[in-house]
Amino acid sequence: MKHQQVVVAGFENEINANIAKGHLESEGIGASIVKNIVGGMFPASQYTEGVQLMVDKSEEEREKRILESKHT
Repeated sequence: MKHQQVVVAGFENEINANIAKGHLESEGIGASIVKNIVGGMFPASQYTEGVQLMVDKSEEEREKRILESKHT
């Protein structure tokens, strides 16, 4: 069975994306960070292109509850 990844959040930088990813992984949800490939050479491009957090579609609702609880 093929897993479908969906974008669940966008961030201005990789640091904030990694913090959110850590919250999800501590709850047992695998997450991936996707960024513009130029971001490694030109970190400022993250501010215009953004950094995206992705999870398996089956975990999307659970992910939203976890991240919302961390921001309240």
